[in-house]
Amino acid sequence: MSSPKTQNPFAIETQELTKVYGSGNTEVIAMRDASMQVRRGEVVALLGPSGSGKSTFLTAVGLINPPTSGRVFIGGQLTFEGPRARTNLRTYRRQHIGFVFQKSNLIPFLTAIENVQIALELNGQTSAAARRRALELLDYLGVADRADNRPSMLSGGQQQRVAVARALANQPSVVLADEPTAALDSHRGRQVMELFAQVAHEQSAGVIVVTHDQRALDIFDTIYEMEDGLMRKRQPQTK
Repeated sequence: MSSPKTQNPFAIETQELTKVYGSGNTEVIAMRDASMQVRRGEVVALLGPSGSGKSTFLTAVGLINPPTSGRVFIGGQLTFEGPRARTNLRTYRRQHIGFVFQKSNLIPFLTAIENVQIALELNGQTSAAARRRALELLDYLGVADRADNRPSMLSGGQQQRVAVARALANQPSVVLADEPTAALDSHRGRQVMELFAQVAHEQSAGVIVVTHDQRALDIFDTIYEMEDGLMRKRQPQTK
């Protein structure tokens, strides 16, 4: 299933991203000069307290919320230059970026395989091809035996695995995860974090995981921290 991508070494590159809300007396700087490089095959943790700017950064990288200034590159392609879009954001996001959130956000009346399949069909695949790819992904993530179960019949960890499968459906070069283990116990949380490392290394994707959980930092290749809108890089724990 691996599909190495060699065009540009960086899956994600941001240059001095700043985000300002309001103006004058109501001005709030949510993010200031945030720069990050994530290589293909690298899994990165982004730490910081609530309100530190993590979600603002992630939505800029995810091509959802443009920065006030700075540049975002995805797979070497300039996507944001300040608030100006430099590509078709909707199309580029669908083709290159996978999202995983704190809650799995699975469609409750669809089975696990259907939740993955629908993402493929929305991107133009036939029903038969989408089903084959969806089953392949569920098998890769260790939940193929739950393919015909609806989300209510899955554990929290299993639901997140299905959500990761859906995020990988269109073979993105970037995977962004926002507090994906917040609702899981420490054991299942670590399993999910290990899964993101596996995805990065085996799928040649750049993965950013926003997390408050510092118990599994040894899994990550690189660690960044944000506080008061400022970002800094630090060395990971010894593996």
